[in-house]
Amino acid sequence: MLRVPEEKIKELVLGEGFVSPEDFDSLSEEAKRLGQSMEDVLISRNIITKDYLNSFLSKYFNIPLAGLTTEKINRDVLKLLPENVAREKRVVLFNREADGTLDAALEDPSDLVSLEFLHSYLKTGVRPFLATADDLNKGFSLYGSAAAENYIKLIEENVRASLLSRAKGEEAAGEVPIVAIVDNIISYSLSLRASDIHLEVMEADVLVRYRIDGILHEMFKIPKEVYPAMVARIKLLGSLKIDEHYKPQDGRFRYKIGEDVVDVRISIIPTFYGEKIEMRLLSAATRPLSFAELGMMEDTVKALTENIQRSYGMVLVCGPTGSGKTTTLYSVINVLNHPEVNIVTIEDPIEYNMKYVNQIQVNPAAGITFADGLRSILRQDPNIIMVGEMRDQETTSIGVQSALTGHLVLSSLHTNDAPTAVPRLMDMDIEPYLVAAVLNVVLAQRLVRKIHLGCIESYEPSTQEVMAIQSQIKEAGLDPAKYPFPQRLYRGKGCAADGYTGYSGRVGIFEILNVSEKIREYIVNSDFSLDGLRALAESEGMISMFQDGLRKAELGVTTIDEVLRVIGE
Repeated sequence: MLRVPEEKIKELVLGEGFVSPEDFDSLSEEAKRLGQSMEDVLISRNIITKDYLNSFLSKYFNIPLAGLTTEKINRDVLKLLPENVAREKRVVLFNREADGTLDAALEDPSDLVSLEFLHSYLKTGVRPFLATADDLNKGFSLYGSAAAENYIKLIEENVRASLLSRAKGEEAAGEVPIVAIVDNIISYSLSLRASDIHLEVMEADVLVRYRIDGILHEMFKIPKEVYPAMVARIKLLGSLKIDEHYKPQDGRFRYKIGEDVVDVRISIIPTFYGEKIEMRLLSAATRPLSFAELGMMEDTVKALTENIQRSYGMVLVCGPTGSGKTTTLYSVINVLNHPEVNIVTIEDPIEYNMKYVNQIQVNPAAGITFADGLRSILRQDPNIIMVGEMRDQETTSIGVQSALTGHLVLSSLHTNDAPTAVPRLMDMDIEPYLVAAVLNVVLAQRLVRKIHLGCIESYEPSTQEVMAIQSQIKEAGLDPAKYPFPQRLYRGKGCAADGYTGYSGRVGIFEILNVSEKIREYIVNSDFSLDGLRALAESEGMISMFQDGLRKAELGVTTIDEVLRVIGE
């Protein structure tokens, strides 16, 4: 990644009036303390955007932006560089100019060693362009079809080799074929940007499925005879008990591919035909995202920022499993992570290691539950407490008492929308007057797939489409009259770079309940009802998740079909 001298960054942000000199110096100290670059801190604090930074870098270094997300990549040129070399050097070849010069999109176009290597390897001139992460991902994804064939071929070859071996269990787990099978399954999933790997034992074989952009895809099958050794290999990597087959086990390990480091979280459960394995892939190098990067629009960012700046009370993030609640909580903690505060978390599991945040892993075997951990945290003089989930009455009660006694408590709750968090707390035996007293804000969210910008197109919906979508809106329990339908919509045509789905990546849609004085009064009212609370919140300007999704569909971020799919889940 290109780095700009801090003085130049300072000139930029002060010249544009983004921050005052005092605020910049404070942010600079914060960047050093957190071990983050100044650019990352400015982005995560919503002071500048990634696009603005890339534009500045392009001008500062006098290197053009590659812009591969909207430009066509010449596949013949792309394949002049093998995928493993392209990934290692963080470069994508995308065009050949009239004089034979090759256009190369690089993460760091100032890297003279990489440029000299390209000149030598390609035996021709190379013109450098500045590549964003999205540019590189698009280029790498175009290697996909060939990579898929190579990965599957390697897996099949190693399966055959392992079937010929007579080694069993732990001994087989260390043999080259089994090691290669597991490595290739993980590497292949990373090349497809998968977030999860599922190994599911069937009657005759083992099914391998990847979750990509929130959707599960069947990839291939493996003979059942090989599977015990694969399970043993994965257990070894995760420091789990190899001889335990009848109890659930959880573990984790770190996996490196090229320059990328990934934390792999393992969950193993016994099923009828054998042990099912789920591996969650978490980038070890990823910084917490800014609110804007999560997909929050200005009104949502403003309401959330105002509420998390309070010194006490409760901030809840709601949604089903896999809706990005923990990612949002980490983003909130990153904003609040200052030298003046003591932040302590209790999580299950710890998904992202944060500097200067004291993180506790739930471990029931050692007597560390959410409730017991929260009691211990309160003896550590915290200012801010993050509880991974309010999952039982005891934990919730302690969390509420903590919020009442001068702590800012951040947590997640499993509800479908923001207003439902209020009766859910009451269901966990929290008195209405306590709910009204502690709640600052409730944020509900879902994740929708983003339209792939490389093949996006706009269209005017037909009358039949409008009627069909309005019917879906009714089925979702919404009133079509409240939602003016956009005149133009967007979709992805589908291309090789996105696996012909038309989508690439995910973004949040949000609903934020700002707990005003009127809402506090209504919560303790004897006539309280969920419908009444929702109506009051809407009258005060609450934008529903569907409305937020509709805004993003109008802007070409996602499709209306994707919003309806997620809202209906």
